[in-house]
Amino acid sequence: MSLLRQLIRKILPVAGLFTLALHPIPSFAQVTLGLSDWPGWVAWYVAEKEGYFKKYGADVKLVWFPDYMTSVNALSAGQIDANCQALIDTLSPVEKGVPAKVILVTDNSAGNDALMVNNSIRSFSELKGKTVGVEIGSIENYLAATALKMNGMSEKDVNFVNMSTGDAAAALIAGKVPAAGVWNPWIQRIEQHKAGHALFTSSSAPGLIPDVVYARNAALAAHRKDFVAMTKAWFDAVKFIEKNPEKAAEIMAPHVGLKPQEYALGLAGTKLFGAQLNLQAMSKGNVPVSLYKSTADTAAFLVAQKAITATPDPASFIDASIVKAAMAH
Repeated sequence: MSLLRQLIRKILPVAGLFTLALHPIPSFAQVTLGLSDWPGWVAWYVAEKEGYFKKYGADVKLVWFPDYMTSVNALSAGQIDANCQALIDTLSPVEKGVPAKVILVTDNSAGNDALMVNNSIRSFSELKGKTVGVEIGSIENYLAATALKMNGMSEKDVNFVNMSTGDAAAALIAGKVPAAGVWNPWIQRIEQHKAGHALFTSSSAPGLIPDVVYARNAALAAHRKDFVAMTKAWFDAVKFIEKNPEKAAEIMAPHVGLKPQEYALGLAGTKLFGAQLNLQAMSKGNVPVSLYKSTADTAAFLVAQKAITATPDPASFIDASIVKAAMAH
């Protein structure tokens, strides 16, 4: 993927506003769902292409945002009914009192995010005292901090230098930094240049980076049946992608300007959540996939970064009723 989660943040924010202008929000009963370039969200185009929205009578309009954070802000401002976003970017709106609920888990990152190091570094002990290029406060920063903790180290054991993910990857390839926190396609590009390898990836931290659908309360109340139908369509799309990954990549790739075979690599690093995984994710528990555990872990990082002041109560913003209704019919 050439424009993953934080990469698309670098595009001019006006791009997202332009997208809204191209896709005016209708006043009739149609749910507007914001999405951007991440496999777990581009997958909604499979639901659309394969006719699953029509199958279940889901009156849904997909609204594309080239700039991911613009979509997060659009949801908070009430410009769209629901949005696909990372849990880490949802906790701040929750603390600020945005009237919305997490109603679906689309996926977990399962290898698409990584702490990459040059070829001379083979262990975490060899990373001590080294510089790590990473966007401070980002998902990649969170992944790197978690990787260090899991290997008996802390953030103080390395020197985090703030730079965009693309710049961090380029710096590693050029030999200007020994390590970088990146996602695909940067992982692939570093490997193709034989400039480094993954010391740690999100596949080693299940549940660390969940992605969700965050929907406004007013829309949930007004269009509940559409949200239930939309969720049914999602479950069908996940089954289709699991059974037909190559065909799914052909559907998804054009939306991000990549070749299907290129897109398939990134798709493999994304664990899509069907019905049963959603039920587990939205239930209280200490298992990796549970949003209750993810919220506690992610909030601890954000509090340390002073991005939020306290850990929000997961029960206050997680609503499993849509998933349960979709599974019941």
